[in-house]
Amino acid sequence: MLTWEEFEKADLRTGTIIEVNDFPKARKPAYQLTIDFGALGIKKSSAKVETLHTKEELIGKQIVAVVNFPSKQIANFVSECLVLGVQTSEKDVVLLTTNSKTENGLKIS
Repeated sequence: MLTWEEFEKADLRTGTIIEVNDFPKARKPAYQLTIDFGALGIKKSSAKVETLHTKEELIGKQIVAVVNFPSKQIANFVSECLVLGVQTSEKDVVLLTTNSKTENGLKIS
């Protein structure tokens, strides 16, 4: 079991997707996302969400991400945060979003 102290180490924040690009060099189809986390700045992430989300739909969508993982090199791209989603039984990913628009960079608690 995970302790409360271990869970508190994960820094989950709100951010708004401001740019979406195809990621042709990814092993599995994915998008390259640029996300505004307010005072925390702009971060990039790779997300395998293309089967349920279009690029146009993602622009302006507020999401939830873990922002304190080390950067990860994926092909020719550096992912700086982990965007959270729910994996369906078909292995598609539905992004976790806020119910109401909030300030970017707010901590999930």
